[in-house]
Amino acid sequence: MPIMRPPMPGLRPKTLENACWQCTRRALLRQQATPRPKFFTKPSLSRASAATITLPPHQRLRAGYFLSNNLLARVNGSNRAQNVAAAPPAASAGASASIGAAEAPQTSAPEQIAPESVTPESINNLLPHRRRQALRKLNASAAASLTSDAPTATLPLDASAQLASAAARHPASSLRRTLSAMLSLSKPRLTVLVVLSAMVPYALYPVPAFLSASALDPALAPSLSPLTLLFLTAGTTLCSASANALNMLYEPDTDAKMSRTRTRPLVRRLLTTRAAVFFAVACAVVGTGSLYLGVNPTVAFLGATNIALYAGAYTPLKRISVLNTWVGAIVGGIPPLMGWAAAAGESATADGTWRELLFAADGSSYGGWLFAGLLFAWQFPHFMPLSWGIREEYKAAGLRMLAWVNPARNSRVALRYSLAFIPLCVGLCAVGVTEWSFAVTSLPVNAWLVAEAVKFWRHEGHKGSAKGLFWASVWHLPVVMVLALAQKKGMWQRVWRSVMGEPDEEEEWEDDDDNEGEPMPAPVIAKR
Repeated sequence: MPIMRPPMPGLRPKTLENACWQCTRRALLRQQATPRPKFFTKPSLSRASAATITLPPHQRLRAGYFLSNNLLARVNGSNRAQNVAAAPPAASAGASASIGAAEAPQTSAPEQIAPESVTPESINNLLPHRRRQALRKLNASAAASLTSDAPTATLPLDASAQLASAAARHPASSLRRTLSAMLSLSKPRLTVLVVLSAMVPYALYPVPAFLSASALDPALAPSLSPLTLLFLTAGTTLCSASANALNMLYEPDTDAKMSRTRTRPLVRRLLTTRAAVFFAVACAVVGTGSLYLGVNPTVAFLGATNIALYAGAYTPLKRISVLNTWVGAIVGGIPPLMGWAAAAGESATADGTWRELLFAADGSSYGGWLFAGLLFAWQFPHFMPLSWGIREEYKAAGLRMLAWVNPARNSRVALRYSLAFIPLCVGLCAVGVTEWSFAVTSLPVNAWLVAEAVKFWRHEGHKGSAKGLFWASVWHLPVVMVLALAQKKGMWQRVWRSVMGEPDEEEEWEDDDDNEGEPMPAPVIAKR
């Protein structure tokens, strides 16, 4: 049998805890320097009583580099508990020890900080190695926010939310609060986009030459009246405001569940339901009335149809089917048709009914339908990546969008309709709305949109493709509209003739009309 050697006196088996504790206890005994009652005895120091001993800050920091985190947290917690227990007049050592034990888990929290709770203020209170780890986590979270797939992560607050916040700062009974909340109901930025999409086709309508020449006669009305444009702008604005207000009235419960819409005025109760209904009905009546009296009945009918489709079909259909996106795209394609019909009504030669303005036999209405198709197709590469970024919110709110119902189809639809812009721009040149140079100058921006749509389709919204397509669609539409306005059919030829002093065809016709009253020269008859 092996001989078991007895352990050496004064040595105990060391563990990870009592080894550090023994060293700390001896250091604390030396700092305490209490007189010994007898020569051969030494005072016994329990863990609770040792924990109540306070060290100077410099010694506590020096000990913290060598002690375990558990012991350091326990000592710091006991010091904090001792300061709290010093307030009552009668506080025993046992009570202070129990408070220190209870406070220990709370003081150990700064040593183990979760990634979401890392802030620059909390980093300064950490030890060096913990500080380095926290800085790495903070840099990683900042990098993740910059590479987020949500396209709305970098978007500023929309105008409706800004107006609602401004209304909330005023008293409940003030007029400014009511006006700001009502203006917020109209979704100002969306309304401005709708009005611009109606004004551009109005300006691009190819006015017949004989009407342009007749504008020189003061007795005749001009071909494109500024008064008609004013009524078109005001009526379209009010119709869009009415449709947006009815949309907010229909779904305040779902708006409250989404971060993009939870700041709307009806969700925050900045306006009563009765006042919102009055605003929506008043805008609808005044807007359609302005279009009927100032433009023509066809445009007024289109404005009323847009309100009915947006508030009565698109909004409730969002809870039922993904076809709501197509209905919303039809709503977006109607304003360009309104602008085209408004300009066509001023140059109508027949009775000016909807058949002549929208389905002319000579093909003059093709341009309006092409612009409507342009705005219809634009809705998909714009909305599909936008909805993909907040697809989980749509799902939680119970709104059926392709972004979460079928993400693969969502990206395919965006790619399919982005390809439609190239033939649509060529069609505007073919029907005589723009010059053929528009097909060439619009090709780069159309190709950029298609390239971003291909990335969105290939990655199904991941790897930043949703954000890229969203911002490409934001810039695509105004660039195409400006290029079309700058290359209107025959515009630069008339500018060149006016600068160089060359007579226009209209002036030549006018000269021929002036010679109508002069007698024709007698024919010369040859004598035989």
